[in-house]
Amino acid sequence: MSEKPEFGPIVSSAHLADGALPALSELEFGMTLAGNAFERWMVRCMTAAGEAGLTPIDVQVLHSSNHRGRPKRLSDLCIMLGIEDTHIVIYAIKKLEKRGLVKSTRAGKEKLVGATPKGVETCIRYRAVREALLVESVKGLGLDPKAISTVAATLRALSGHYDQAARTAASL
Repeated sequence: MSEKPEFGPIVSSAHLADGALPALSELEFGMTLAGNAFERWMVRCMTAAGEAGLTPIDVQVLHSSNHRGRPKRLSDLCIMLGIEDTHIVIYAIKKLEKRGLVKSTRAGKEKLVGATPKGVETCIRYRAVREALLVESVKGLGLDPKAISTVAATLRALSGHYDQAARTAASL
């Protein structure tokens, strides 16, 4: 009987996995693959929903602008999405405005961005495509929804550690 070869953790950069916490490198590789797959999914799902040519950030800004049916401040959109460079979000808003998916208004000095009726309808079509193509297949895996929520909470907590480490690295 032959033994399985030992490959160690599945990582993209073995030199990073040689440190004190190889599992973190394994997680980072998983996040890289998942992040890239998620971005491809958002773009293709939005295309299937009738809005071709949007970037992942555009899709996220549209969904965030539609979130809970209330307009959002530019700063809140940046915070929600974890984007430091407001110009990235401003560019997405302009692109979405040209398509009639969001509308900007002013409340005093603050710019508010909300989904238009066309934007809301686009989000509804996106949700329908997502339910049919993604949710059904993921449900077929038999994953416990509470476990998925736990992973999501862990990723949000880890994002804070990465942000803090990035701030520290910027000061070096």
